[in-house]
Amino acid sequence: MPTGEGTATVRLRPPRNTLNERVVNWWRVQWLLMTAAAVVPLAVLGGLIEPARFWLLLPAAVFAAAGVAAAVLLPLWWYRTHRWEVTQDAVYVRTGFFWQEWRIAPMSRIQTVDTVRGPLEQLYRLATVTVTTASSKGAVRIEGLDHEVAAELAERLTRITRNTPGDAT
Repeated sequence: MPTGEGTATVRLRPPRNTLNERVVNWWRVQWLLMTAAAVVPLAVLGGLIEPARFWLLLPAAVFAAAGVAAAVLLPLWWYRTHRWEVTQDAVYVRTGFFWQEWRIAPMSRIQTVDTVRGPLEQLYRLATVTVTTASSKGAVRIEGLDHEVAAELAERLTRITRNTPGDAT
């Protein structure tokens, strides 16, 4: 984009901050729990229903192998690609690898800032910060933050948005 008098070039750059490294194990446990939800019923039924044993245990084994492989590899990949940053002007979040999504929430559009810590997040001392805006796309979520960083971020966003002119609509 050319720059003229009174205009500046705006360049989209990757957000600077990575998630907390504990997020990798949090994602792994979530993935393994989802895998177990599919594998355990198949394995139990395979153990109980002798005529269908092969046809139940085979998909259980395939799901288990795929689930374990995904739990090992995907969280590492996600950790390398997920980024976030907060400036005086906006909240920036980048997620995804094949289908990258960049979300930018201007401070003047922020309506609420929430911090959530589910049971697994509490176990790993992590939290999710959700920034709700007037966007039809929905809230901007930063998952996998250290719970203290998330609390400080929520406080900082509250301070910045309180001092930012605009009606958040």
